[in-house]
Amino acid sequence: MSTYTVTDPRKVTTKRVQTMKQQGEKIAMITSYDYTMASLVDQAGIDMVLVGDSASNVMQGNATTIPITIDDMIVYGRTVVRAVKRAMVLVDMPFGTYQGDPMEAQRNAVRIMQETGADGVKLEGGQLMCQAIKMIMRAGIPVCGHLGLTPQSINQFGSFVTRATEDAEAQQLIEDAKALEAAGCFAVVLEKIPAALATRVTKMLHVPTIGIGAGAGTDGQVLVAHDMLGLNMSFKPKFLRIYNNLGEQIIDSVGNYINDVKNSDFPNENEQY
Repeated sequence: MSTYTVTDPRKVTTKRVQTMKQQGEKIAMITSYDYTMASLVDQAGIDMVLVGDSASNVMQGNATTIPITIDDMIVYGRTVVRAVKRAMVLVDMPFGTYQGDPMEAQRNAVRIMQETGADGVKLEGGQLMCQAIKMIMRAGIPVCGHLGLTPQSINQFGSFVTRATEDAEAQQLIEDAKALEAAGCFAVVLEKIPAALATRVTKMLHVPTIGIGAGAGTDGQVLVAHDMLGLNMSFKPKFLRIYNNLGEQIIDSVGNYINDVKNSDFPNENEQY
């Protein structure tokens, strides 16, 4: 069993994560998409649960996050919210639901909040998204930003390589981070950027940063539950630490079940009525 103990059982809020940054307490976030997994990570004491649009890859088998719809995200978000008692739950706004008309972005964010019961939303992009962020916040909805490798823009990037390695893009990311904070984002995810840049941005911002593939200098970290538990056995990027081999364990367990059924060993006399 884990040796980690939750010292504060209160619901995690935007104010709490801000306090955590101020006090130097690291923020632990995990991405989850279903009731059972979300219940377990919440019981473990996770601070934030992200219902990520990576469900497009992990749950639906798509190559990118682009195909997932707002209806899909609402289903996943609703099931996670039902499970979580302590953690703050954020739902990703999927591709095409906020990049155009800011009023449409607000309507979609309101729908996500009403139909899932989540605590806030996350969206990708920098200065170009600030009007949408402000409009969403006018409805009283907390917004988490996302910079660096933004998977919804993969067709524009052309690959999943590390972002902001050149001076011009690094400077743009810094300006985008400042703009997101000024627009009212309560936190910013920094994905797959140089560690030194992520540390610089973290020190510059008053709001927390959550890193993934961005080094140890951010205020928190996020990983996908399926990845860090070894359920997605083909995904092994440099930034991922795998904490278990549940994929292999599941295959072995199901294999043993198959053998027991084929050999008439299951069920036995104690497993029937």
